[in-house]
Formats: sequence, structure tokens, C-alpha cells
Amino acid sequence: MNKCIERIVNGIVKENPTFVMLIGMCPTLAVTTSAINGIGMGLSTTLVLVFSLLRKIIPDSARVPAFIVVVASLVTIVQFLLQGYVPSLYASLGIYIPLIVVNCIILGRAESYASKNPVLPSIFDGIGMGLGFTVGLTCIGAVREILGSGQIFGFQLLPLADAAAGKAGYTPLTIFVLAPGAFFVLAMLIAIQNAFR
Repeated sequence: MNKCIERIVNGIVKENPTFVMLIGMCPTLAVTTSAINGIGMGLSTTLVLVFSLLRKIIPDSARVPAFIVVVASLVTIVQFLLQGYVPSLYASLGIYIPLIVVNCIILGRAESYASKNPVLPSIFDGIGMGLGFTVGLTCIGAVREILGSGQIFGFQLLPLADAAAGKAGYTPLTIFVLAPGAFFVLAMLIAIQNAFR
């Protein structure tokens, strides 16, 4: 059981896909305009990671196409579940849900870890990597949401300024809800993490 806990800690801290390995950058930069989007994309990816366990059943010559077919099927199920039960999140994530199929985290972990290790450690590796991805996306989304609109999870955290009424308060930095803001926040969080490591 120690090895299983180690796989989770590795995924969240030591081999975090977002801040350490720097993989899966397309959804990381695109969907993290809010913390809830980060949680939604991260948990969707976690679900696909955990259930995309293929071992030595598939011959080496067909392994990658087989991984893609299985992962595409799982992503389709996740997409339908989001569309049916959380339509607002489904609308926010948009085209990035189907792109989970070709996410480097999914294919990389399936090829480098799940195909070479027993099922239980592979499950925990998927959970750890998925949770690490979720933590990374949520942190980036939270910082962007706070700086870009003064909100977190839809709640107004910082009172907004109203120049017309002469009311002092926070003036949102709109660059952080735009594409360049994702790069700034990602760089800042990686620098902070590296300073503590």
C-alpha cells in the first residue's frame, strides 16, 4: 500500500504534470479562466486516466492506436456525462473535452507507467497524476479569476471599484482572464514552486 500512496504523492507533488513535467499545456492555458473550469477539466482527465488501464494484453505494434481508441471511448462517456449533468461546465470547457484523447498526460502515463506495471499501482498513478493536474489547473484558474475579476468560484472576493459612484475598490486586471494571463500565472506559480523545492 505504501507504493500506492507514493504514486499519489508523486503525481501531486514530485511529478506534477502542470508545474514539474509541463505536459498537457493546451488545456492548462486554455480552460483555466476560472477555478471551477480547472476543477472540471482536471477531474475529467483524472477519470479518463484511472479507467484507461491497459497492460500487456495488446501487442507492441498496436499499443498506441489501441490506447487512443480506449481513451477516446472514455472521453466520449465523460463528455456525455458532463453534457447531461453539468451543462454549464460542458459549455465552458467546449472543444477541450474531446482533446483529452490526445493529452500528453493520458498517452504518456499509459505508455510509460500503466503498460509496464501492475493494475493497482497503475490505478493509483492515474489518480495521483489526475489529482496533480486538477490541483495545477485549479490553482492557475483561481489566481486568474481573482486577479482578473476579483472573484473565486463565482463569489465576489474583492469589492469592485465604481468610478461613477466614487466608490473605491478593486479594479480587475483583465489581462488575467485573457490568453496572456494564463502564461503569466503559469510562469509565476512554477517560479514559486521552484523556489520552495
